[in-house]
Amino acid sequence: MRPLTFAAPAALVLGLAACAPTMGPSHYADELRRLSDSCEARGGILVPTGQQSGRPQNDHVCRITAGASRLTSGG
Repeated sequence: MRPLTFAAPAALVLGLAACAPTMGPSHYADELRRLSDSCEARGGILVPTGQQSGRPQNDHVCRITAGASRLTSGG
C-alpha cells in the first residue's frame, strides 16, 4: 500500500509537468517580429502565405501598400 501512496502524487506531478509551457526563447517569434519590422519600414504589411514550414520568411510575404504605383500624376 505504501508504494501506491507515493506513486499517485508522482504521476500527478509528472503529468502536470508535461503540460507546462517551455520557458525558452522562441526563435520563430523573434524572426517573425524582425521580418514584420522590416516590412513596415518599407511601407508594407506582413501577410501569411498559408504555408506552415516553420520558417517565418517562407510562411509570410511583405505586401507593400504605400507608394507602390508606376502611374505618374498629371504627366
